[in-house]
Amino acid sequence: MQFKHPEILYALFLLIVPILIHLFQLRRFQKVQFTNVKFLKAVKLQTRKSSQLKKWLTLLTRMLLLACAIIAFAQPFIPNTDDFNEAQETVVYLDNSYSMQATGKNGSLLNEAIQDIINNFPEDEKISLFTNTQTFRNTSLKALKNDLIQLEHSPTQLNYDALYIKGEQLFSKDQSSTKNLILISDFQQKDNPITFETDSTINLKIVQPKSTLVSNVSIDSVYVANSNAETLDLNVKLSNQGEAIENITVSLFNDNVLLAKNAVDISENSEATFSVSNNAEINGKLVVEDAGLQYDNSFYFNINSKPKIKVLSINENTDDNFLKRIYTDDEFEYNSFKLDELNFNLIPDQNLIVLNELETISDALRTALITFKNDGGHILTIPSKGINLNTYNQLFNNINISQFSTLNNQQKRITTINYNHPLLANAFYSKVSNFQYPKVESSYSFSSNANSVLSYEDGNAFFVGFDGVYAFSSALNDDNSNFKNSPLIVPTLYNLGKQSLKLPQLYYTIGQPNSIAIKVALGQDDILTLGTPKNSVIPLQKTYSKTVVLETQEYPENAGIYEVKNKSEVIQNLSFNFNRTESSLSYLDIKNSANISVNESLATTINDIKSSTTINALWKWFVIFALVFLIIEILLLKYLK
Repeated sequence: MQFKHPEILYALFLLIVPILIHLFQLRRFQKVQFTNVKFLKAVKLQTRKSSQLKKWLTLLTRMLLLACAIIAFAQPFIPNTDDFNEAQETVVYLDNSYSMQATGKNGSLLNEAIQDIINNFPEDEKISLFTNTQTFRNTSLKALKNDLIQLEHSPTQLNYDALYIKGEQLFSKDQSSTKNLILISDFQQKDNPITFETDSTINLKIVQPKSTLVSNVSIDSVYVANSNAETLDLNVKLSNQGEAIENITVSLFNDNVLLAKNAVDISENSEATFSVSNNAEINGKLVVEDAGLQYDNSFYFNINSKPKIKVLSINENTDDNFLKRIYTDDEFEYNSFKLDELNFNLIPDQNLIVLNELETISDALRTALITFKNDGGHILTIPSKGINLNTYNQLFNNINISQFSTLNNQQKRITTINYNHPLLANAFYSKVSNFQYPKVESSYSFSSNANSVLSYEDGNAFFVGFDGVYAFSSALNDDNSNFKNSPLIVPTLYNLGKQSLKLPQLYYTIGQPNSIAIKVALGQDDILTLGTPKNSVIPLQKTYSKTVVLETQEYPENAGIYEVKNKSEVIQNLSFNFNRTESSLSYLDIKNSANISVNESLATTINDIKSSTTINALWKWFVIFALVFLIIEILLLKYLK
């Protein structure tokens, strides 16, 4: 037993006062003479014995009464744990990702956790709290309450392995304090198993609330399946977590106008198809009627007018029919000129320039191409068999591509495809190992094989390029190569043309790096903004003469359709959606993890922490004992003769 105010126990020395009063009582009996004293002597002896007993009992009760009163004022207690007297530090991680929208017993899992924090932590207790988006260091619940009530869901979640490290950084350096780290999350099943490198100085407590959801349908993506001159088919991919569902409704809106509805049955995956006009601009919104997580029930996309990609071929003594067959009128604006007929004023307006087997590159052309490249243009070089090496290498040096060495007249086969190169990403369904290898009769060697797209069997590069600059190592005319008849030429040159102007996609994903080319010519101090009628942001952007490339990742923060503006002029619309990784209803089983306390209720965890700092107070019992001894004394004085 310990005392909150042990200095009051010095008052126990006052117990000597009733003892002294009892021992030095000065009261004397008065003697009265009677004739017959035999009977009186017996009565006197009996009275004295009972009086002495009464006095001793009264003294004992008074001393006990006084002792109990003094001990009660000293506030005795029994601690629940040995470390009850240590300073307590508490750091809380609150997962506010979209998976915490799942319903629990009393609303969403996030709202349940917030209410438990508000109801169970003392308002003035110092705590630190962090979420996926915010950090509150060394504050109180009173100061945090409004922020917790207004806390919004986040499309991203901190890495599980990083949670412990970040929480550890929020503790003080005081070695004598008890440190409690509480991690509140549904702990969705991720790619990697969860591991915590626990520290003996930190008490790790995990709260994993349980969801009552049995299924969740989400709209994962939308893509154009088929198109013709009049219509295009939009395929909507749906996924389901949990029990199979029949006749779930998917609605397609253009702005707020309902265009069509579709009903599908879904077990794990399904698709819904909508046909829309190929010539219409659509600010699309897809909505699925589902009672599960709400954030993935809507999906935004845009169908904007598609500008044609401008391709200019500069030829000398060879035909360009293979380029015309690839860069067709439906997607490209293809123009072809002989070198001596070229109007150099056309170059800045192009997206891709093809140098088709020129023998030499003049200074004027080189200067124009360098300016074109610096302004974001793409260049493809196809050398002739007898080039002026010096003029080619001067251009290559200025546009940062490997230079040519001497001509090699040995026949070579093109056998290797770099499937990881950005130009060929997703161009093939599977890796091809035994295709009909095209060949060349003569070729130049590059000074470096870095950034090779296609290579010969000896390992040297046939086609290299990166960042908008590409070059073949040999002429492609029929006398020197059969590459134009190879199936490799179509994905190679087609993708090169498509990448020369990054047309806006149907939609973009928030939290992922996005590079979006907007075809517009801005003034010197003009910038583009991205936003809604209510608010807007200025994204990172690179300005060229004819285009502006927007770079987005964290912004915008919310899913929806956003306007790209130059001042007050709306140029086009872009759609952004949240990543669907939070749609999963698969959760980690961490109850069997060693050295980790796991609860489903935050209230239980908070009470466990409080129990280590609470005490069993005993002062009330001593007040009761004092009252009991007071009553005993009164009864002794009244009834004991």
